[in-house]
Amino acid sequence: MTRPSRRLGIVFVAAAAAMIVVRTASISATGSVPAPLSANATVINNCKITTSDLTFTSYDPLAASDVTGTGTVTIACTKGASPTVALSVGANPTHATGTTRAFNNGTSYLSYEIYKDSNYATVWGDAGSAVLTAGAAPDKNGRSFTAYAKIPAGQDIVAGTYSDGMTATVNF
Repeated sequence: MTRPSRRLGIVFVAAAAAMIVVRTASISATGSVPAPLSANATVINNCKITTSDLTFTSYDPLAASDVTGTGTVTIACTKGASPTVALSVGANPTHATGTTRAFNNGTSYLSYEIYKDSNYATVWGDAGSAVLTAGAAPDKNGRSFTAYAKIPAGQDIVAGTYSDGMTATVNF
């Protein structure tokens, strides 16, 4: 009878070992450990500028009235940017009489000027107080500014097609 009790002891030891294995297998470590992670971005100031040409009706040198025209400068800037817009004096400034700008037809010059206001009181130029101050951009959408131009009456010039080229620059 001693033999069966031995078997029972072996079975009991084997069962106890299995329980230990089962208990060990059921113990596991789970959890989480936080760590800081930063994210950074840089937003740049930027502006884009587009223009539409100045357009005039025909100029009659015998007429007693000035000829006026308009064009548009449109700027789109980063929200909050405070740009200024400068208009260069064009290709023929030394040939202008009574203005800072002149058209050219190849042999003759026709004086004209560009203004920031519809009263033709404030010249729109390329430096100092002559630049257009656009103010802070309320959003990124384009804002359009009218360029008011005037060809003074009474200029003694030849008939033909006159042109000038200038540069509009947005500074921000």
